[in-house]
Amino acid sequence: MIKNVHGNTVDHLGEAIVAGRYAPGASIPPEPLLCEELGVSRTVVREAVKSLIAKGLVTSGPKVGTRVLTSDHWNWFDPDVIVWQSKSGFTPEFLRDLQDLRRVVEPAAVRMAAERATPEDILDIEAAYEGMRRAVEEGGDYVTHDLRFHQGLLRASRNRMLVQMSKALGALLRTSFEISTSRKDGPKNSLPLHRAVLDAVIAHNPARAEKAIVVLIDGAREDIETVLASRKRLPRLNLPARHLPA
Repeated sequence: MIKNVHGNTVDHLGEAIVAGRYAPGASIPPEPLLCEELGVSRTVVREAVKSLIAKGLVTSGPKVGTRVLTSDHWNWFDPDVIVWQSKSGFTPEFLRDLQDLRRVVEPAAVRMAAERATPEDILDIEAAYEGMRRAVEEGGDYVTHDLRFHQGLLRASRNRMLVQMSKALGALLRTSFEISTSRKDGPKNSLPLHRAVLDAVIAHNPARAEKAIVVLIDGAREDIETVLASRKRLPRLNLPARHLPA
């Protein structure tokens, strides 16, 4: 998606903050300097700063200017923040936090999905699985279908807060899936694990569904640890999803 002047300005400043070019506690340059540097109006700069405040990256007040906040204030459920972090480089701590979050949220959500999924929910999850299978067998975009599979499970929990979380978790989950996909035969090996989750949800068997998703998540954790140990270049989320070869 092509961003407008406002979006590009937010990206420029957000990337600089997340990359550490403006240290926590430091002030970002004053409006006149940013206007000159970026070739934008004061209105654009002010609106961009408002967006960064909403994302938890900066705080602003009279006489103190606009100051950078430490990363524990950042909104890690904001897709822009995740993309900016991917461009500056994921840390092992970030990726392990992500896996811990999945281990807490997904098993409970999938258990509820096995209890509450409607026929329409199951059709959506099955369609996502079929997309994954085709990508493995014929080549194509595995990651997007993998993301739809997991978001479909969260929606099938029929819990409004988890449904909202499925939207916020999108960029975080894609991070995990891109890394797992980078392993040789990673998607091929994970496909039967996804099938086990789907079959348990179709059977409305909560205990089996929960056990199956834990196996899947723990496998993803092993993939990520292997990739970290290999020091391979990690994916950048501002680029299109990785496609599997035919």
